[in-house]
Amino acid sequence: MTSDLVSNADARLWFLDHHGLSAPPGRSLRRADLATVIDDLGFVQVDSIRTVEQAHHHILFSRAHSYRHAWLRHHLEKTRGVFENWTHDAAIIPTRYFGYWRPKFRQTHDRLMANAWWRLRLGDDFARLQAEILARVRDRGPVMAREISDTETPATPGGAWWGWRPSKTVLEFMWRTGTLAVTGRQGFQKIYDLTENVIPAPFRDQDPSHDAFVDWACASAIARLGFATPGEIARFWDLVTIAEATAWCAGPGRDRLRPVAVEMADGGRREMVARADLLTRRNAPPAPPGRLRLLSPFDPLLRDRGRAARLFGFDYRFEAFVPAARRQYGYYVLPILEGARLIGRIDMKAERDQNRLRVKGLWLEARLSWTPTRRRRLENELARWGRFLNLSDLSGLKF
Repeated sequence: MTSDLVSNADARLWFLDHHGLSAPPGRSLRRADLATVIDDLGFVQVDSIRTVEQAHHHILFSRAHSYRHAWLRHHLEKTRGVFENWTHDAAIIPTRYFGYWRPKFRQTHDRLMANAWWRLRLGDDFARLQAEILARVRDRGPVMAREISDTETPATPGGAWWGWRPSKTVLEFMWRTGTLAVTGRQGFQKIYDLTENVIPAPFRDQDPSHDAFVDWACASAIARLGFATPGEIARFWDLVTIAEATAWCAGPGRDRLRPVAVEMADGGRREMVARADLLTRRNAPPAPPGRLRLLSPFDPLLRDRGRAARLFGFDYRFEAFVPAARRQYGYYVLPILEGARLIGRIDMKAERDQNRLRVKGLWLEARLSWTPTRRRRLENELARWGRFLNLSDLSGLKF
């Protein structure tokens, strides 16, 4: 079958639309709508860094400026419409997909048990400690790591791993493998409980066959990507291998896909598959609003750095873990999205003790300039961020 050509302009528009960035962020969003926003994205990455705002809150605010921090906790702890576990990293996932994590729990169990790094940190008393923690949670209810690790010795002579003593490592292991679930957080510290107390039974009791698991993982990924290579399909949830995604595209998924040649930002073309209805819809891909948005380093648009670079011609690197002397831009630099283009970067920090949002650096891509309209758009976006973070002062903005 001949591949349909998708221009780079249309590819970027479709990609933005599939990642929730075409709708005006100023639209009205209610607390009850939040679960649908997360479901449309697939998942939202969780991260503790609060230089500006934690990734999960940042991602959601970028899509709807009416979003409030307490809404996410409501869905995690009250309605149980979403749960925390792991994709490529810690993430918030719709609870109705919990059954598809059972194969991942088994895979993770085997992988971590075979990993020397994890085995060392789990310690020689892993089985005993796991049984004791499980009994404690069953008998006394939810627990935080700090409540059971005070008297333990570090897993290695050099000290605890990231502050993780064996009990913390075991708790994380039991969470990553599905025995425990996160029922809430105190600050950013996880509160662990039995999975049966957190995940509602209709979702907890699902355990799909391997074929059904692969079919769901691939079909739900392409539904949210729009178009992709088998590798990009596999990386979306990090649930299946590239070989499994390739086989799915050629076999069970074939009738739901169509081959496309997608134009990259450099003019080259890349063979991919697209959801079958992508190019047959009556409407062209919607254009996003022209306003500026400051994206999280962990935004779904940038999760697959290579894909974003190829489509947008924007090479982004998160430099928080790069030694200061080797950073090109800064510790926590945010990409700037304008319409359907990634146009630059901003390094800023929420100085909460000073009631101030401080801009530390600002860079535009080559051949772009700070026109009066673009300046006004950035000032408006920074004002929105100030209100969301409850910071009244802005400093350091220089064009």
